[in-house]
Amino acid sequence: MQRLTPLRMTAAAVIAVGGLALIQPASAAQAAPDDRQAAFAEAAKAYDVPESVLLGVSYLESRWDANAGRPSNSAGFGPMHLTDAAALSDLPATDHHGQGEEDPRGDDGRPLAVTAQPAAPAEIPASLRTLEKAAELTGASRDDLRADPAVNIRGGAALLADYQKQLGAPLSADPAEWYGAVARYSGAAEAEAAKFFADEVYATIQAGAERVTDDGQRVGLKAVPDLKKFEKWLERLGLRRPGRDGVECPPTISCEWIPAPYQALPDDDYGNHDLSNRPWNQKIDYIVIHDMEGYFGPSVDLVQNPARPASWHYSLRSSDGHIAQHLKTKDVGWQAGNWYVNAKSIGLEHEGFLGEGAAWYTEAMYRTSAKLVRYLAMRHGVPLDRAHIIGHDNVPGTLPTTVRGMHEDPGPFWDWARYFELLGKPLHASGGPKAQSVMILPDYAKNQPYYYGCDRKNPTADCAPHGSSSIWLRTEPREDAPLVKDIGKHPTGDSLYSVYDHSARANTGQRYALAERQGDWTAIWYLGQKAWFHNPAAQPTAVPSRGLVVTPKPGLATVPVYGRAYPEPEAYPANVPVQAITPLQYTFSAGQRYTLGLAAQGEYYRAVTFDASQHVVVRGKLKYYQIQFGHRVMFVKADDVVVSLA
Repeated sequence: MQRLTPLRMTAAAVIAVGGLALIQPASAAQAAPDDRQAAFAEAAKAYDVPESVLLGVSYLESRWDANAGRPSNSAGFGPMHLTDAAALSDLPATDHHGQGEEDPRGDDGRPLAVTAQPAAPAEIPASLRTLEKAAELTGASRDDLRADPAVNIRGGAALLADYQKQLGAPLSADPAEWYGAVARYSGAAEAEAAKFFADEVYATIQAGAERVTDDGQRVGLKAVPDLKKFEKWLERLGLRRPGRDGVECPPTISCEWIPAPYQALPDDDYGNHDLSNRPWNQKIDYIVIHDMEGYFGPSVDLVQNPARPASWHYSLRSSDGHIAQHLKTKDVGWQAGNWYVNAKSIGLEHEGFLGEGAAWYTEAMYRTSAKLVRYLAMRHGVPLDRAHIIGHDNVPGTLPTTVRGMHEDPGPFWDWARYFELLGKPLHASGGPKAQSVMILPDYAKNQPYYYGCDRKNPTADCAPHGSSSIWLRTEPREDAPLVKDIGKHPTGDSLYSVYDHSARANTGQRYALAERQGDWTAIWYLGQKAWFHNPAAQPTAVPSRGLVVTPKPGLATVPVYGRAYPEPEAYPANVPVQAITPLQYTFSAGQRYTLGLAAQGEYYRAVTFDASQHVVVRGKLKYYQIQFGHRVMFVKADDVVVSLA
């Protein structure tokens, strides 16, 4: 049964997170628009920390946002990201791969048995307990440090000053003297990770920054272009130096090699990935963005287990952006639940939870992730757009029977617009007002759609309001109209407002063909139907985006869509079983249009044995187009459609 949208919760509402009540004080909600700036100045003066250093550290953690007192995906609170994982220890440390219905390999030729496994309890390192130390240094309560931005900023200043003293460094007015304390603030155990964090903070101080925060606070950091940094203090931190031998990462980020095992198992089984020689034998078309649905350490442990039917190329830590590489990019990870996509993609797992207990990711992780993706995209010729840089939630099911079980991470709280800014490819309008296709592009902070299901202990409870990359799609141009239906996800029911249900959502950066306009409402073609969303001129949620679209060829009443682009039967050699070209349960009709993301030649990678010399790439003549059909991308045969510019 579809839930009705409730009245929007206020910012001063009680927020339940993992059983912990977080209350944003009214004073914070009603603060003057420059109070945050004053709070930084006062805290810096009170603890003898250069204001530029305090602002720079906070920017890299939270971009000065308060997030209404909610924790980050690594249990950090407030503008200074003071971590209090001990209070959130009942959050699951699950690995969502291999759990539920999705087979992470997604190959009919070698289906994997998927069984739910109990979550291991999370190990909470000292770096995730900085709020406790801040309470000791300032005398403030934990509740105030979590919920009051000014108190939180004082806690961060106190920590920086304490780190400076521990290093034997002076409480100097010169920001250059604080490099070691800034590196220590990252919480990293690796020298490279601490250095990356400090370098990014100092780069921010040198360039300066200014923005309006999520709660309307004007904050600025005046540029210090001639800033130096005294790295001598870094040596006193006693951090380990992980090996970079063999890692495929740009030199400007912290990256280490923690390999996933390629290992033979009993009964002619093997795990947990497939060897290949990409891009020489297969072109890499996608980079897939995941979240772990868990913490960094346990997830890295899981990918090192050869018996686990899941693997991915990179893991990224939330607190400081540190990266562990597990697979060479030439090899195929079992990560996306669709073998065609797996064989042509690189998978990145980001620490965090889609909705359980957290709603935001750190700037540090966004930055390292964007640097890594930019590097990988340049190396493998992957275009930086939302047809190629996709979420796990954009990967299609392979067959009608697998559609319902596909995963939905990184979810609606991943800030795609910010991510593409960091990639150096900001999302923007094109084609002017007469364009017949649109790009979804709401203002992340202002776009706060209703969701429920963020509290694991109370899965029907409303989620607290928060910025989002997603918008709801309705059957008619009015706020109380039902959500559009997804016959694959809900064969007999309605789409849900659950944070985990993408059935009636469109996401930032996705392009859709325009169907109709009525006043402040816009309709797009979506899953074979018109889907309406509110798009007022004063605060648009989509912008014109001219590009290629497909429509059924004349004479065809409907066109089938597919979850993978497999070759025609004639392309298979005698020793390779033919893979069926099975349409999904969706079609679209004459008169409808869908945006074209890329063209693909039919291809299947046969890899079902431990002996990689037996692996075969089958290529056919059958041509497909990838289209933005719903929230997920899907494929149509080129012979079924006409391509035009709209």
